[in-house]
Amino acid sequence: MRFPAVGISRVFSALLAIASVVAAPPPAPTRQPLGRTAELNVCETQTIALSDGTKVRVKLVDLQEARDAINHSVRRAQVQVEIDGQKVTLSSGNYHLPVTVGRVRVDCPVTQGYYANTNTDHWGLRKAARVRLWPARGPLIEPESFGYPLKQRWFASGTQMANEPVFVNAGEAPGTQKIYYHNDLDFGGCEGLVEVIAATDGLVVSSTAKMLPGYQDTPVRPRYDVVYLLDDRGWYYRYSHLFTIDEAIQPGARVKQGQRIGVLGKEGASGGWAHLHFGIKSRQPSGEWGTEESYAFVWEAYLREQRPAIVAVARPHQVALTNEPVTLDGAKSWSQAGAITRFEWTLTDGTTARGSTVERRYAKPGTYSEILKVTDPDGAVGWDFAVVQVLDPTQPKQLPPYIQAAYAPSLGVRSGAPVTFKVRSFQTTHGEETWHFGDGTPPVQVKSDGNVKALAKDGFAITEHRFAHPGDYLVRVERRNARGEPAMAHLHVHVER
Repeated sequence: MRFPAVGISRVFSALLAIASVVAAPPPAPTRQPLGRTAELNVCETQTIALSDGTKVRVKLVDLQEARDAINHSVRRAQVQVEIDGQKVTLSSGNYHLPVTVGRVRVDCPVTQGYYANTNTDHWGLRKAARVRLWPARGPLIEPESFGYPLKQRWFASGTQMANEPVFVNAGEAPGTQKIYYHNDLDFGGCEGLVEVIAATDGLVVSSTAKMLPGYQDTPVRPRYDVVYLLDDRGWYYRYSHLFTIDEAIQPGARVKQGQRIGVLGKEGASGGWAHLHFGIKSRQPSGEWGTEESYAFVWEAYLREQRPAIVAVARPHQVALTNEPVTLDGAKSWSQAGAITRFEWTLTDGTTARGSTVERRYAKPGTYSEILKVTDPDGAVGWDFAVVQVLDPTQPKQLPPYIQAAYAPSLGVRSGAPVTFKVRSFQTTHGEETWHFGDGTPPVQVKSDGNVKALAKDGFAITEHRFAHPGDYLVRVERRNARGEPAMAHLHVHVER
């Protein structure tokens, strides 16, 4: 049989194109990050060239790690670093931002202690600690190249950030064989109602179970609820637990910063709570792929895009045994006007307290939500909520209930407009959830499924509420298990005219 020469040429060209796609390696980075990363052992010194050409000497002087009495999880890791002879103490991860020391800003994303009794190497760390350094002035990441990854208010629901031991779905159970230290950022939200958007321009490397050929040796792990993007720094961005993924997000497609990726959900290995799992992987000094801790990047992007006057921070969550002292910490709160002038706590035992940190004890097991109110010199006010899980030392594996609450929309809420509230309890199927909307209306009772089946489509109980007047409302929802142990959560809803 004879084939036309033109036909043969087209077939050959098509085969060459397919072969080139199959063999094509990931593109080389075309942009350098503004931060520089160093890994050091105690007493080791390195000279680091910053992105502006400045050279600084960095020494790791000391490393201290504190563990809890529940399952010996690292709850606080601190390093003392000397930069050009000036010493500073840095707390690792857990909502801490870079601090300014002389000519640099510096943070410590992770220390080696998080490798003890853990289940996965998320970080690629091979020395005692990792530090990152930026010039003292300027952004941490180029503003035009990075944005907040979802259309939602800051801390609109529960969060789970880097180095924070997981506390949902029995994560804190004493005797747990391995500890899962959360390495990326979890933003809780309303299932099916919060839009997830691209933080950067990028190439879609995988979407659902599909992946571009040639990326097998990268951090990409396809899954039905996950999207991976690759940006021009060579960083891989993971968006997980998506309720839906937009049809345009296909392997090989190019997306623009701010483009819709999908909708926040609880699919995949979510533990049953609705959230966006957002993470970045990059090459680390060890040469291995590891987490590029992104809390500071999303913080900077949110402040730039939404311009809040003040942000209260009462996180991370705490875990303790009954009658064990717990320190509530609001010191990471921030104000555009400068220092916070007043810290006020409203506690679940009916008392109040003042100060950036407050110590208290809990006589009964449960999950408690303590209210922090902060005020700045200009009179701007912000709220956040400290979650404390308390266990019975005589029956430590008998976990108290936990609760997730969320609402949408969380930005641009108007008086008289409907707001959707969703709630789901964990570790109990007893009783019902009771909502208090903080506006003088009667309580509302609903009943979620108790997370009996984590991925149940109807797992969350849903109610709708309208706030008649503008203002700031502190909404509370709670439920008790058969032993009478409480689970409670708070939400801050800002209502405009």
